[in-house]
Amino acid sequence: MSTYRIVACGDMRMEAAEAQAGQFGVPRVASVDALLADPAIEVILNLTTPESHGALALAALNAGKSVYNEKPLALTRAEGQAMLKLAAERGLRIGCAPDTFLGGGLQTCRDLIDAGAIGEPVAATAFMMSRGHEHWHPNPAFYYKPGGGPLFDMGPYYLTALIALLGPVQRVTGATRITRAQRTISSQPRAGEVMDVEVPTHVVGVLDFATGPIGVLVTTFDVQASTLPWIEIYGTLGTLSAPDPNTFGGPVRIRHTTDAAWTEIPVTRRYVENSRGLGLADMAHGLRTGQPHRASGELAYHVLDIMHAVHDASAENRHIELHSMCPQPAPLASEEA
Repeated sequence: MSTYRIVACGDMRMEAAEAQAGQFGVPRVASVDALLADPAIEVILNLTTPESHGALALAALNAGKSVYNEKPLALTRAEGQAMLKLAAERGLRIGCAPDTFLGGGLQTCRDLIDAGAIGEPVAATAFMMSRGHEHWHPNPAFYYKPGGGPLFDMGPYYLTALIALLGPVQRVTGATRITRAQRTISSQPRAGEVMDVEVPTHVVGVLDFATGPIGVLVTTFDVQASTLPWIEIYGTLGTLSAPDPNTFGGPVRIRHTTDAAWTEIPVTRRYVENSRGLGLADMAHGLRTGQPHRASGELAYHVLDIMHAVHDASAENRHIELHSMCPQPAPLASEEA
């Protein structure tokens, strides 16, 4: 896998860019326009808040640069489609977080499923249970605006992991609610401020995977405590318990039909510590070799389409057939790591 160098950073607030450059040893600070105009820069790593993901990515592509976005890919399907179209026309690449599915934990799970360790997968569940970001985040307001909420904020981790394990989704339905119209921040430095809630804060989706399994995804900012698992895959021969998809490591557990208890499976793949940037490295490798990268724009658009479809299905009281599709990401081979 190729390496890459961070050569400059920019922000609409130059003091923020200077602080990050100083903390992480980035050699140069420049305005966003200057970064986009620099012919030596090949890829823009877009770590803005959700409402800026699409616009900045399109600006980067128009400047002749590939782009790796923070999740979600964009706010709207139209923005995401425009990004994919422009990248294809210009021979550029789009990548997008999360890349945690390339970590040792979920890659070990993929190996087990592909080897038939639980038989044929028939179902899956995934749970992101939280009481909301206003209790810990220093500036949580954007989590309750379009592009935020539990599904658009944390859902990409779970959906990307499920697609990496089981393949793409072909049909969804869903149910959503806004539990409280306003929330009070309890974290510093904005403790006591009241935020308006503009997006659903409890979202349940039912996912029909193209390969046959049926999945249930619950994401919420309304639950005070939970003992539910992160992700479980149910097969004809047993159940696989996958690790937190917001991390790179384990634990990985399996229980077969005849087992009296769960067995923890050793994580056999690399990248079990915090390895954010792995997806960008894989994209850099693709830029040099011509090989497809795994945390791709097509995968991220499929995730975006699923999330909108879950919200739409709830609002419209129906199932929705997805028009997007993506290949199941290839496993990260040991020699590529």
